Amino acid sequence: MPTCPLCASPDSRLFHRDARRDYYRCGNCRLAFVPPEQHLSPEQEKAVYDQHENHPDDPGYRRFLARLFVPLRSRLTPGARGLDFGAGPGPTLSLMFEEAGHPMAIYDPFYAPDPAVLERRYDFVTATEVVEHLFEPGRELERLAAMLPEGGWLGLMTKRMTDEAAFARWHYILDPTHVCFFSEASFEWLAQRLGMSVEFPAADVALLQQRSVR
Repeated sequence: MPTCPLCASPDSRLFHRDARRDYYRCGNCRLAFVPPEQHLSPEQEKAVYDQHENHPDDPGYRRFLARLFVPLRSRLTPGARGLDFGAGPGPTLSLMFEEAGHPMAIYDPFYAPDPAVLERRYDFVTATEVVEHLFEPGRELERLAAMLPEGGWLGLMTKRMTDEAAFARWHYILDPTHVCFFSEASFEWLAQRLGMSVEFPAADVALLQQRSVR
């Protein structure tokens, strides 16, 4: 059985298979995931992302991002500095925070691959529709949390797995770039691992707050 990419536990089981991929569920952190040998290559991944049509001037896209933006902004101090991790080909959430008075940096491995921004510290870090794409979510999320001071926020947006029985009919698994599927239990495990608290202001939003200096 493959090792869980979030918690590194060997306690996983195959619970679904379709024509393209296998899906395992971790018995420890409850993450569902696709094994590494069935991941797309970087070139195949980018070809999918290049088809996305997300624009900063699209009101519908801004309403979508507001599900994370609104609850996170209400918890920030004035002028808090942030990083939008996985900003994509049309960075928009960073612009929304900048319009609200928060200086922002962006990072994306395909569209804004500046490693220098990952060496800095921020008051908050956002990742919208990102964690489901991560091949190594445990390592990546630990790195993001380490950028935060005490009281800093990690804002994540991803569809949460709620019903294992309905997984086979879930539209979220149809995207070939989606390889990790978080449940509320997965985020609770993650928060405990990182020494953070977690709350769920929306069905697809998790806000984690740093409780102690790392």
